[in-house]
Amino acid sequence: MSTSTNTSGFEQHNHSHCISNALAEADLICQQKTLRLTPLRRQVLGYIWQSHKPLGAYTLLEMLAASRAPGNNSRIAPPTVYRALEFLQENGLVHRIASLNAYIGCCSPSDTHQSHFFICRHCNSTVELATPAISAAIAQSAQDTGFMVEDECVEVVGLCPQCQNINPEATGGTA
Repeated sequence: MSTSTNTSGFEQHNHSHCISNALAEADLICQQKTLRLTPLRRQVLGYIWQSHKPLGAYTLLEMLAASRAPGNNSRIAPPTVYRALEFLQENGLVHRIASLNAYIGCCSPSDTHQSHFFICRHCNSTVELATPAISAAIAQSAQDTGFMVEDECVEVVGLCPQCQNINPEATGGTA
């Protein structure tokens, strides 16, 4: 499982590669599982992969409305977007960032794994972590206390490298 297509996961890059890879992998997964990746689900997934910032359902709704052909006055209702997100999440194509009530594309949808993220508190850039040791530590702690884990999502909030450079005072450093 990889964190990103670049070194640290927070570096700037062309997201069209991320989008095309994510859509191709989604097509393959849906074909293997005989699931239907409808045009709307595909469009939502594409929007989610446009950046490494989690998107909320209402932001996605606005993006979908803005993409409608001129003269197409049909309205997409919030439940339609939530159903698309539910499908994408159930099939491992996106993760829900609970603290932001938003969604981000999964870097490794073919691999079963738990969700762990670094989230920049300034720009909301988010990187999925590929650190099995986190899950192992949680499992061991749960076993030690007799706790039964049903779901696991670790969200670590801080500052990404770009935001640290923009505002070094926030990190205690100097320019």
